[in-house]
Amino acid sequence: MNQRCDATLGFSTATRRQLLAGAAAFAITGLAAATAKPGFAAPGAQSPSYFSRARNLGGVDRKVITRWAQDTWKSLVAMTDPVTGLPADYIGESITAPKRSGFTSPTNIGGYMWSTVVARELNIISASECRERLTRTLTTLAGLKHHEPSGMLYNWYDEATGEVITVWPENGNPVAPFMSSVDNGWFAAALMVVRNAEPKVAGLANTILGRMDFGIFYNKDARPGVAAGLLRGGFYDVKPPVETVQGNYLGKGADVYYTMNHYDVTNSEPRIATYIGIALGQLPPAHYFATMRVFPDTCDWSWQEQKPAGETRTYQGIDVFEGAYTYRGMRIVPSWGGDMFESLMPDLFVPESTWAPKAWGINHPLTVRAQREFGLDDAQYGYWGFSPASHPKGGYSEWGVDALGMSSDGYPSDVERTSVDTGFDGCRPAGNPTPAWGDGVVTPHAAFLAMEYEPREAYDNLVKIERDLAAYGAGGFFDAVAVKSGTIARRYLSLDQAMVLGAIGNVFGDNVIRRNFIQGEVEKVIKPLIEVEEFGAGLVG
Repeated sequence: MNQRCDATLGFSTATRRQLLAGAAAFAITGLAAATAKPGFAAPGAQSPSYFSRARNLGGVDRKVITRWAQDTWKSLVAMTDPVTGLPADYIGESITAPKRSGFTSPTNIGGYMWSTVVARELNIISASECRERLTRTLTTLAGLKHHEPSGMLYNWYDEATGEVITVWPENGNPVAPFMSSVDNGWFAAALMVVRNAEPKVAGLANTILGRMDFGIFYNKDARPGVAAGLLRGGFYDVKPPVETVQGNYLGKGADVYYTMNHYDVTNSEPRIATYIGIALGQLPPAHYFATMRVFPDTCDWSWQEQKPAGETRTYQGIDVFEGAYTYRGMRIVPSWGGDMFESLMPDLFVPESTWAPKAWGINHPLTVRAQREFGLDDAQYGYWGFSPASHPKGGYSEWGVDALGMSSDGYPSDVERTSVDTGFDGCRPAGNPTPAWGDGVVTPHAAFLAMEYEPREAYDNLVKIERDLAAYGAGGFFDAVAVKSGTIARRYLSLDQAMVLGAIGNVFGDNVIRRNFIQGEVEKVIKPLIEVEEFGAGLVG
């Protein structure tokens, strides 16, 4: 499933998502310790009901939404081992005789847990079944091998046994046990939802969450001269046959071996780990502003997709270049690859648009609009929604809107991997400013993420994907479809199905994910942190 292995070493390390979400790394100059100060929410605490803007759900058939949610849940049940309560990474088309992948990740496990809460909220399962499923999974999790000093889970487990994977099931390659900051972030996010959504399992969830300290990933010296540092991509507890940096930012336990990269881009999925680490008192609030909204507009950075426009503002003692890319009359803070999940998956948990109305409140709706206009107007695919998912011809790949990603080659939107190159004004000329796109690949989970901001448009798009492309099975939407050839990736991925249910739960289930996630320290700490920022996003002119 995509490039989980280094191409030269054949050595499995990170998740498919983490490998696709990386960005340029800054040089490191030292090590630092972080302080742990967990802040748990009281089970059953009430939270305000101001999460999102008023949605116009006219023209959206709730019966169809219910059917989609029910079928999606069926695929997640089929993926989940009935003994351990751990979901597989993926299954094929059959949900009655599922062939599970043989491995899972902390993100997958978290996705299954928050989906269980959504299934209860939408009356797909009973309250007692929800408790039983969560209890089974959390009991297994409590006994899983993990990095003891930090509480972080390893990246790959056998879903049937709970054992840490050291040999990759798909090809027999060796796997060095690895702890990912991104994957542990999504796992912790799920624990925070579960502890508030189901008080009877809160003790189990809080015990596991209480041992996690995201300070293990935080390098305070990652940006010399800047008031805060960055998160490492992850670490190994045994030296692997790849280049690493030895150290211990937490200051307890044995040294670990850190990946060479840091996460330095704001509009990407690692910000969920940032939010959680700051909320729990394990990372300094200024870290949020140490990540970049866009790379600088100088020729030294002209490898990026286009020259950004914007100005510099100061927050928490850090000068932040509030730059944005220009696309179809919009200025948008780009993600690394121009895909939907990097931009909008953290928004499933943190009500970013209402908490940061001059930042995410502008950027998220424009990101959705840009994806829609690209698919329908620029590429003229007739469909839209682009995010890393299965490749219709086999395996896994990154998909996105190239013009909306910082990476110079971007994530492609078609099988042909067509790349747009508008140049970098004053530094490099345009190489391919007006390409012709081929067999576009749309990913249904991306359209579900967009439903928060364009519910009718996303709904109509999904109806067409089911009706006209037949990219739908007994377990809900298949993972991806190439629209011109009609080639379908006829399988279900647990994380992508969990994003589908998470989005449905927020839009049609009274923000069930958000209102349970933000209770306690998240709202108290994160809301005032992000509400002061003003992005360079908006309409041109």
